[in-house]
Amino acid sequence: MSDPITDYIARFPTETQNTLREVRETIRAAAPGATEKIAYGIPTFVLNGNLVHFAGFAHHVGFYPTPSGIEHFKSELAGYTQGKGSVQFPLNEPMPLDLIRRIVEFRVEETRNN
Repeated sequence: MSDPITDYIARFPTETQNTLREVRETIRAAAPGATEKIAYGIPTFVLNGNLVHFAGFAHHVGFYPTPSGIEHFKSELAGYTQGKGSVQFPLNEPMPLDLIRRIVEFRVEETRNN
């Protein structure tokens, strides 16, 4: 029996699926106590509230670590297209999995302190 996030990932081309699975596993490893669900139509990790979201698009992976996650890593994220609480990682570049891991770890600590 599949889960909603696996079903979400399966809708994308194979290479994008592989990248989305890597992102999912990176988040899982960085937030072992988090639960997964679909919220706002996209994969979401929850730990004391919404922790991070991610989403697939035609040319990028959207990563949504809240405005605080973006602000805390703003210098490292400077080369990427951003919104207030989001960043776009292009699919034609190596996925910055170490940066994603560190952002998730930051968010885990942040949710513990709230």
